[in-house]
Amino acid sequence: MRYLILWSALLWTSLSAATPFVPELPSLTPDTRYAFFAQSLTDSTQQFEQANGGYFPPASTFKLVTALAAKLELGDHFRFSTSLLRKGNDYIVKFSGDPTLTTDELKQLLKVLPSQGIRRIRGSIWLDNTAFTGFEKADGWPRDALGVCYSAPSSAINLDHNCAPASLTDLNNGQTRLYVPEQYPIHVMNQAKAISSEEIAAQHCELELTAADNNHYVLSGCMAQRSTPLPLKFAVQNTGLYTQRMMYKTLNQLGVQLEGSIQIGSPAYSTTQAKLLAQHQSEPLPELLSTMLKKSDNLIADTLTKAIGHHHYQQPGSYLNGTQAIKEVLAESANINLESAQLFDGSGLSRNNRIHPDTMQQVLRYVWQNDSQLNLIALLPRAGQSGTLRYRRSMLANDIRGVIAGKSGSLYGTHNMIGYLLDANGQPQMLFTQYITDYFPPETEEEPASSPITELEKQFYRQIMAHMP
Repeated sequence: MRYLILWSALLWTSLSAATPFVPELPSLTPDTRYAFFAQSLTDSTQQFEQANGGYFPPASTFKLVTALAAKLELGDHFRFSTSLLRKGNDYIVKFSGDPTLTTDELKQLLKVLPSQGIRRIRGSIWLDNTAFTGFEKADGWPRDALGVCYSAPSSAINLDHNCAPASLTDLNNGQTRLYVPEQYPIHVMNQAKAISSEEIAAQHCELELTAADNNHYVLSGCMAQRSTPLPLKFAVQNTGLYTQRMMYKTLNQLGVQLEGSIQIGSPAYSTTQAKLLAQHQSEPLPELLSTMLKKSDNLIADTLTKAIGHHHYQQPGSYLNGTQAIKEVLAESANINLESAQLFDGSGLSRNNRIHPDTMQQVLRYVWQNDSQLNLIALLPRAGQSGTLRYRRSMLANDIRGVIAGKSGSLYGTHNMIGYLLDANGQPQMLFTQYITDYFPPETEEEPASSPITELEKQFYRQIMAHMP
């Protein structure tokens, strides 16, 4: 294993009992920046700290900040709603950004039309997307990932998680066949070939996806030969167009004829006097946050960010006012200062985000101090048991499994973890922050049984577990 390993001392300090504790942990590679911190929740003088950097990309650990701001600003009763209204001969579907809305749920909403004997619409249908404004993809999102579903755009009109499934089959002759279920209104041109792993390495060839704003895609490059289809998912690029096409299909299925057209936006006339015909609501905020934190769901996080901006400023939500609202809400309600943080989204997907570890420690402590009202810690994944931590290699050891409630965060070169160490009764006893970035290990000919990151994490957790009250 050709990794360059350096060793640095991490010091446990206690003002009440100044006994030095000097474990050895690898700093991985010379240019790696890191910040490790752990603190007892019962004795604030006991802390474990070592850092060689200031601000870090939080990646998905920032979702805990978004969750806290949503709790404080929106409250547990908050739900996204999608409404069907009528004014004159026109109908309006008013969207609010529900990130969990499905085509089946939209169909249930529209079933009110034939149930009321409406088989012909003489006007138009408006898909009202005015709840949000601005960009649907945040600054700093990796351009090479925009066609995959974890970077699906966040819009006022979200449907089917803005994601279309597909599969790619090796035809055993170098060619491939792409399958997209016919109900998804996207078009993919397949130019991918299937070759051996050795040929892929020699040709420096990989599977590539190019996405256009009209929900047309080109799949090219190479797939390693395989006996079973390769599952794929395509992020919808134009959510309004996707939903418009789904609406036409749904109306046809319901036997409703439309004389006008389906328009995206709001009509020129006022809809304040429009008649409400039906409404669909999402699950309440705690259920949304549970999914967001356990699955690290970017779409829920970014849509909640825009909803926070919409609610806080009483204007259409956006990434800009949503992230600023998060700063103001935490400052006003939790006395947590995020003013120097650089925030571009609420999911942590943007590579431009920067936060100081001290700020995250304040968030962790505030959540713990107020968790009887917030109920956020129970929503975090558990080490080796649930969510994104269920199969994390550093958390599968018997002595670590189940004793951490935390949130991971990964970007290219970034490996983060925040959370709490739990006692035998599942109660938090310590908080910790692990930020690692600019880690680019040399390539090796053989896959190591355990990576330095995995070994570092296990050592870190065990060392602070040894000092848990």
